[in-house]
Amino acid sequence: MGVFFILKTMKREYPLEKYRNIGIIAHIDAGKTTVTERVLFYTGISHKIGETHDGQSIMDWMDQEKERGITITSAATTCFWTPLGMEKKKENQFRINIIDTPGHIDFTAEVQRSLRVLDGAVVVFDGVSGVESQSETVWRQADKFQVPRICFINKMDRTGASFEDAIKSIEERLTPNILPLQIPVGEEENFKGVIDLLKMKMLVFEGEHGEKVEEKEIPEEMKEKAQEWRSKTIERIVTEEESLFEKYMEGEEVTLEELKKALRKAVLSYNLIPLFCGTALKNKGVQPLLDAVCYYFPSPTETLPVRGRKVDSEEVIDRKSSDEEPFAALAFKLATDPYVGSLMFVRVYSGTLEKGSYVLNATSGKKERISRILRMHAADREEVEKIYAGDIVAVVGPKETSTGDTLCDPSSPIILEEITFPEPVVSIRVEPQSREDQEKMGTALRRLSEEDPTFKVKGDIETGETIIAGMGELHLDIIVNRMKREFGVSAQVGKPQVAYKEAIKKEADAEGEYVKQTGGRGQYGHVKMKIEPMEFDSQEDSKRLEFIDEITGGVIPQEYIPAVEKGIEEAMDEGIYAGFPMVGVRARLYDGSYHEVDSSKMAFKIAGSMAFKEACKKASPVILEPFMSVEIVIPSQFLGDVVGDLSSRRGEVQQTGETVGKTSMKVVRANVPLSEMFGYVTTLRSMTEGRGTFTMEFKEYKEVPVNIAAEIKASRGR
Repeated sequence: MGVFFILKTMKREYPLEKYRNIGIIAHIDAGKTTVTERVLFYTGISHKIGETHDGQSIMDWMDQEKERGITITSAATTCFWTPLGMEKKKENQFRINIIDTPGHIDFTAEVQRSLRVLDGAVVVFDGVSGVESQSETVWRQADKFQVPRICFINKMDRTGASFEDAIKSIEERLTPNILPLQIPVGEEENFKGVIDLLKMKMLVFEGEHGEKVEEKEIPEEMKEKAQEWRSKTIERIVTEEESLFEKYMEGEEVTLEELKKALRKAVLSYNLIPLFCGTALKNKGVQPLLDAVCYYFPSPTETLPVRGRKVDSEEVIDRKSSDEEPFAALAFKLATDPYVGSLMFVRVYSGTLEKGSYVLNATSGKKERISRILRMHAADREEVEKIYAGDIVAVVGPKETSTGDTLCDPSSPIILEEITFPEPVVSIRVEPQSREDQEKMGTALRRLSEEDPTFKVKGDIETGETIIAGMGELHLDIIVNRMKREFGVSAQVGKPQVAYKEAIKKEADAEGEYVKQTGGRGQYGHVKMKIEPMEFDSQEDSKRLEFIDEITGGVIPQEYIPAVEKGIEEAMDEGIYAGFPMVGVRARLYDGSYHEVDSSKMAFKIAGSMAFKEACKKASPVILEPFMSVEIVIPSQFLGDVVGDLSSRRGEVQQTGETVGKTSMKVVRANVPLSEMFGYVTTLRSMTEGRGTFTMEFKEYKEVPVNIAAEIKASRGR
């Protein structure tokens, strides 16, 4: 796609109340990108409709996204919409910033960082499958960031689609607060349109691309059913507003505007979640969804003030979404662009910023110059002079800013709440094929790891090889592919390896004494410590060590204490049992001694490492392995074979036999060690005549059985 630039002097063209910052999230293949393509078409941003299945999608602009038919990166775009029935003039227009996010769990960081900066999320469900495993994952992430939601049941034209079954699965697995504002007229190949339960009109979508939305009377055979659904919907809305409830109970007519106002309030407080339906592929149902985004989602002014802290203390600061406040923005994504180099996507929470200004990176303490500001439309962009509170844009210029950093006014520093990402669970060795490739590979891996916080690079000290780690086989496959295509690096790739960890099971006590005498000044460090197992967050790996200084009376001078902690951290990185990083340890430094002349930070670092290793040997060290939550969809006749195969892989089967919609497909849910799942896609296809599909995501770390731990240890020469 050709890239063009438009230079625009950007005044505050739209009041902040007319901004909607939204994301479209869902399980893989539920139709997120297709929904977004229709949104771009109906809002006039694109003049032809691109399809994911034929590689013409506008939002999926990377070559690999076109080939695989999946979304890998969050593509941001800005569009404008006038709700149906309103006169098409500027004061009625809403400005919608959309981020289209991946559904594949290997790209969970993309979803997570997008949700962090959004004010509302459209959650898309497959009309046949209803709630799927990754629907639950993204829903939980939206809960975490308190993002108001609207649901859209897509693919109502597919064989096996069931509106009522899809709603039931949402109520059972996600939330009871779902509120249908539409019901379908017909299902599967008979799907004709939708009934608006508030207006009590049937909406049909005419024209070549469904661009003409016409209101018609509800078919006679549907009137009774529609009235039943409407009564339930109205009752749910009026209970949110006491005055409306009294009016309704006294038999008075509640107006459409009163209902919309009460519903909006309930959506913003997470009490109700409106639900719509349609088929994006067949161009039915998208425009009312756009109306709902404008009516029910908050503007930046209606969200809670963004919370941060002072740079040099834990004191909390709130910033309102206003142009009058000092500038504060969160860098939520770094992308490498072939035309302008590094692009940093930012969400502006407060204040304004002009092109060419200097900002403070409050996280790193460095000043950065913003040389250009770009309003993005997938791979195209327009250049702007100034940005305002509520904007989501890309900036060019920052050299030392990474994902999660805060950019702010140097005279009013603030650090916004950072984004935390899960630790990688799969690693592979990569080896450049030539000296020229080696240089290019270093650049490529640095760039790619800057872009993606869940992608890590490290060198194996023992072998001199480079190891890359990520969230799954697909994640690493795409990274290697991008190295080749975007950076011209040819590399040989090893087999996927599991990211094992080590832990201890009981308390232990040890001391370490480092004494070295070599003519002249010697080295002396002596520590005593206790260690014990500790709960740790295996999703973020953030509390892998808790170091407690219990030294009293100056038996170890204060300047040497951090060196002891550093020695423990280095020992944990190397592992003490099979060479894997350690997690979940609480270490108490309670005694020791020092020498007036010979003691040094280096001596205490070594002594700390020695004591820690000695204590770990007594503390029943174990290997931990990542377990994955696996969801498999298969024809019912293969259920027994698949369950038996999972058991042979040390899988813990959680649930079997749930039917997908009105189809004969069955769902199996299990927790399985990651080490047993490599290449599973091939096995599943051969077992189910090519009809089985599966998704998996990281669940937790568990202790490896003793016999397998011994094999792993032996394979590493320990």
